[in-house]
Amino acid sequence: MFFSRSAVGMEITQNGVRLVAIGGKKSRPRLLAQETAEFSSGTIRLAHREPNVADPAQFVRQVREAYLKLLNRTDLVSVSLPDACGRVTLLDLETRFKSRDEGYDIIRWKLKKSLPFDISDIHLDYQVLREKESGEISVLAAIIARQVVSQYEDLLVEAGLKPNRIDFTSFNLYRLFSPRIAMSESCLFAACHENVLSIMVFHQGVLEFYRAKEMHGGEPDMNRIFMETNSSLLFYRDKNPGREFREAFCLAPAGDGELFRTVIAEACGVEPFMLLPETFVDGSGTVGGGAALVPLAAALGAAARNL
Repeated sequence: MFFSRSAVGMEITQNGVRLVAIGGKKSRPRLLAQETAEFSSGTIRLAHREPNVADPAQFVRQVREAYLKLLNRTDLVSVSLPDACGRVTLLDLETRFKSRDEGYDIIRWKLKKSLPFDISDIHLDYQVLREKESGEISVLAAIIARQVVSQYEDLLVEAGLKPNRIDFTSFNLYRLFSPRIAMSESCLFAACHENVLSIMVFHQGVLEFYRAKEMHGGEPDMNRIFMETNSSLLFYRDKNPGREFREAFCLAPAGDGELFRTVIAEACGVEPFMLLPETFVDGSGTVGGGAALVPLAAALGAAARNL
């Protein structure tokens, strides 16, 4: 085809921005181009209550330059923000929602006392994960302060982009590998990306546990990763007695794959399957390939939303 459909995904981190352009099918994307840009120290300061970008001019300049180097026709971009920008929670509620708006009201009321910011000044999105015959429902809710997300949106527009989808990084990592993970009835997904340990547990295809924990420091601390994973799974098993997952999947930081997989295996009791971006993305050999794609996983997952 002379014209082909493409999509752009972006991951924003404290250290910089990563952009990818992909084409092809959503179930099997093809990597067309990639660009990265680094921020100087202190450009982004992750916080729940206040705008994160401390140096807007540098942010806009670096994002614009990286985007222009992609040489992509679309200005629509799906964005991945650090989990620490907001809050994700799983809720069990007694009754079904009569409407989408009623769902927003009930969730806001439910979370009013537990959020670290004013409930009236949040952006909330939610997904009903499961409905039981009794009427009880399980809900995944994502919350971010309006002033946080609005600043990112405004600065991206200033850089010449149109952010049409925004999600947290843990979910974009999952999204890239979801074609394989979704095949498992009960499983664990563990990822160490940008010094954040993400843990998700699925049962019958439904997310039942989520946690994203910052691992402060330089190189990944495998002892701490083991302790955090072990404590997370103890909490999950205590809440769901007798329930065990049959498979485990992991996404490891570049250069630490086998060690990370060993640590996750010891913590969960199941030998994990190593997830590699090049297994899920075509054409990766033309723009780096292999381990070079691991840092791009969240941007790739974000881009897939726009295919």
